[in-house]
Amino acid sequence: MSEQQLQVLRERIDALDEHIQSLINERAALAQEVARVKVGVGGDVIFYRAEREAQVLSKVKERNTGPLPADDMARLFREIMSACLALEQPLRIAYFGPAGSYTHAAALKQFGAAVTTLPLAAIDEVFREVEAGSAHYGVVPVENSSEGVVTHTLDMFMRSGLRICGEINLRIRHNLLSHAQSLAQVRRVYAHSQALAQCREWLDANLPHAERVAVSNNAEGARRAAEERDAAAVAGNNAADIYALPALAQNIEDTPGNTTRFLVIGNDVVTASGDDKTSLMVAARNKPGALFHLLAPLADNGISMTRVESRPSRQGMWEYVFFFDIEGHAQDKKVATALQQLEAESALFKILGSYPKAVL
Repeated sequence: MSEQQLQVLRERIDALDEHIQSLINERAALAQEVARVKVGVGGDVIFYRAEREAQVLSKVKERNTGPLPADDMARLFREIMSACLALEQPLRIAYFGPAGSYTHAAALKQFGAAVTTLPLAAIDEVFREVEAGSAHYGVVPVENSSEGVVTHTLDMFMRSGLRICGEINLRIRHNLLSHAQSLAQVRRVYAHSQALAQCREWLDANLPHAERVAVSNNAEGARRAAEERDAAAVAGNNAADIYALPALAQNIEDTPGNTTRFLVIGNDVVTASGDDKTSLMVAARNKPGALFHLLAPLADNGISMTRVESRPSRQGMWEYVFFFDIEGHAQDKKVATALQQLEAESALFKILGSYPKAVL
């Protein structure tokens, strides 16, 4: 290809960039107008609408024709939407863990970079910040595909009035980060205990001589490793960027497809998006076949249950609370019928939230 041909292509790209920039600003101006209309209506104004954003991103993926992959296109729109929403209302998002943690990455994946993020040291602190109104929403982990449920998050719903407003699925890619020049120089590996467990086989094979030190989270491990020339951390790209740590090895997790699910918690009642989940907390009555009677309304109404977990109720010995995730929104006719029947069978019944399924 000649230099003249390249110049023609570059000029076309420049013209497209100018047009795209103009359209983005036009979209931003419309977002500001939306804000003025909402404020003019009065009452409690909700600027972030989880169901609306899920619908927009789903449409972006559906109409994408390439060559960019649909997920990449949706991520671009996620950032445009984030910047436009910030013109309506800058969001403050609380999350569990320091900057660079996987929960931090999940918060940015859900809300985009145009938000203020608030790192907190414990899951219960995230709930308290949102309950107090110091943050609009919180992001907390709830389960990992290989290590199971995060019990502390489930327990918090027993005493919190917050609702689930969304979910985030984050592919967990563990890297070995270190200033060491080779694996032979690594004497200690810092990581959360779950990350160490998820990389056990790789560590056994490649760093059998290194001490494994469990810390509160992977970002804290990266912070420590950044200060020690013979130490390494198991963490993600976000932590690598923040603490300027090179990757000695990438994707060292033992299980391909390792994914963590996070919940967005807030005070909003999210309306139906067309592709939703509903989370419930129920306790069975003390009678034979109690769990069967709880599940029967779901089966009778053709409602698919995607997850069930049990936790001690803390109200009495050997008493348990069950957490269900089901397909559909509480406003859907079949789901509403099933939930009404389920409530009649329950000693305790609480809808934790209906919310869009993860889009990205």
